[in-house]
Amino acid sequence: MNILQLLHTCLRSILRNRMRSLLTSLGVIIGVGSVIIMVALGEGTQRAIEKQITAMGTNLLQIVPSRSAARGAQGARPRPSSFSLTDIDRLRAESTFIPFISGVVNSNQNVFGSEGNASVQVQGVEPDFIHIRNWNIQAGYFFDEEDLMLRNRVAVLGTTTAKNLFGEVQRALGEQIRIGNNYFQVIGLLQSKGASINSADQDDIVLVPLDTMMTRLTNSRNINMIVVSAVSKEYMEAAQKEAEQILRESRKIQQGAAADFEIMNQADIIDMAAATSRTLTTLLAAIAGVSLLVGGIGIMNIMLVSVTERTREIGIRMAIGGRKRDILLQFLTESVILSLMGGLLGIGMAFLVCHIMTAIGIQTAISPVIVMIATIFAALVGVIFGYYPALKAAKLYPIDALRYE
Repeated sequence: MNILQLLHTCLRSILRNRMRSLLTSLGVIIGVGSVIIMVALGEGTQRAIEKQITAMGTNLLQIVPSRSAARGAQGARPRPSSFSLTDIDRLRAESTFIPFISGVVNSNQNVFGSEGNASVQVQGVEPDFIHIRNWNIQAGYFFDEEDLMLRNRVAVLGTTTAKNLFGEVQRALGEQIRIGNNYFQVIGLLQSKGASINSADQDDIVLVPLDTMMTRLTNSRNINMIVVSAVSKEYMEAAQKEAEQILRESRKIQQGAAADFEIMNQADIIDMAAATSRTLTTLLAAIAGVSLLVGGIGIMNIMLVSVTERTREIGIRMAIGGRKRDILLQFLTESVILSLMGGLLGIGMAFLVCHIMTAIGIQTAISPVIVMIATIFAALVGVIFGYYPALKAAKLYPIDALRYE
């Protein structure tokens, strides 16, 4: 029996009982579809997280006080829990891998506009901040070194804040806002960034010059955080080590003593998020893969029934010269076709479901590799679970098969 005859015979046998064949493949359909959908969800989530982290800034390093900074070692003088302008000046003067540096002072303030007021996160920053955070201006301009030095009362608003305070985003430009007892002129509007990785609205923000913030709003010279940008992704680790060494010298931390600050590397955050996402995706795919095994058992069950139903047919084939190998190959091919048919329908189902999920805002990313693996696995299920029924059919004695009622 050649390949074309074999396929024709198998397809005719499968199509003879269309509904039964479809129900037999249902487990494989659900299994393959579930695996692809789970992996697509994991990939989509990972890409979304990476996009959000990348949106925080370009080659970003965040330097924050250590959690134990204010306590110090037992019996030792407590270390300062914040940074100073001296620390920033040392970084700017001595670093070679860090082109952009900005101090950051955070404070939640009640901000008033002509059409409303809101509790907003006000950040005092330096001109480099907009480059570090990879933030674009959609209207107006960002404050410069002169505004910083003269402690000018100017502000740049996020789109959410502008809408809350003035009703419409574009109306805010050139207007004044009141923060505490101080009036600031709105000189720029930031482009929208949406929600951050922790679901906070990045557009609900007011940016003012760092020195203005410290003298007019917080009345303190303490700086909450330093953000820097490395020259490139390849030099992130070098920039991190360099920043640590400069700050240890600036803050007079002895060699071998624990630093009173922590440096968070954007690349490390992305890698950690990706590793967590991969672990979760693998777990979900493994759970979904169990239904593939259930589908394989269903195929084995129906193939055993098929062998029983076609015992006389098998006997006739053997009586007219059919070899055991031909019988084995026929039933094994039927099993593989049933499984592959389920696999292809499962792939179609997965594409449809992922398309619907993407349309409603749930990000998915179907990997061609996982589609190929799922297809191969579906074929293997057909071979593994179809072999025993095929072997049972091939081992029938022609005389016993012909006498079977």
